[in-house]
Formats: sequence, C-alpha cells, structure tokens
Amino acid sequence: MTKRNHTHHAMDRRRGTFKKIAVILGGGAVTMLVGSLFFGEMGVPQYLRMLSHAQQLEREIRDLERANADLRTEIERVQHDPVRIEELARERLGLVRPGETVYQIVEDDKSR
Repeated sequence: MTKRNHTHHAMDRRRGTFKKIAVILGGGAVTMLVGSLFFGEMGVPQYLRMLSHAQQLEREIRDLERANADLRTEIERVQHDPVRIEELARERLGLVRPGETVYQIVEDDKSR
C-alpha cells in the first residue's frame, strides 16, 4: 500500500506543477495582452488619437458644408438676383449706369 500512496503523491505533485506552469503561462499571456492593449500598434493611445482625429475631421466637414451652403446661396443670387448682378458689375467690371458720374480718387506718390 505504501507504493500506491507514493504514486498518488507523485501524481499530485505533477498536477501541482502543471497547475503552476499553467498559471505562469496564463499570467504571461494576460500580461502580453494588457501590454499590447496599451503599447501595441492598435492600442488605447492609438485609439484615442484616431478618435480625436475623427472629431477634428467631423468639425472640418461641418465647416465645409456651411461654406458650400453659403456658396450655393451666392450662386443662386448671382444667377437670379438683379441687385447682386448689378453690384458685381459695378465692383468687378467698373460699369456705371448712363448719366452717372464716377469720381476716382488718386493718391499722390508723396503721401505714400
């Protein structure tokens, strides 16, 4: 009977050793996973940078959409609003209505 108890004792030691090895390997795997979570290429810091960049891009998109809406309004006015068309003709082309007198102020070279 002592031989049988000795065998059980040896098997219990092996099981204990295997459990310790499994715990060590599992702990190492968990440590590697946590490390890659914080220091890996696609870890938390990278995620936070990407999130911030996405928010910045969303702000830029909203700004561009507003600018596009303003430009569409301006296009509509230039195509259909006679007052705006006249403004542009006067500003950019220097056109005047018949009978209007234009005064142009010219600065002296000395005053510059």
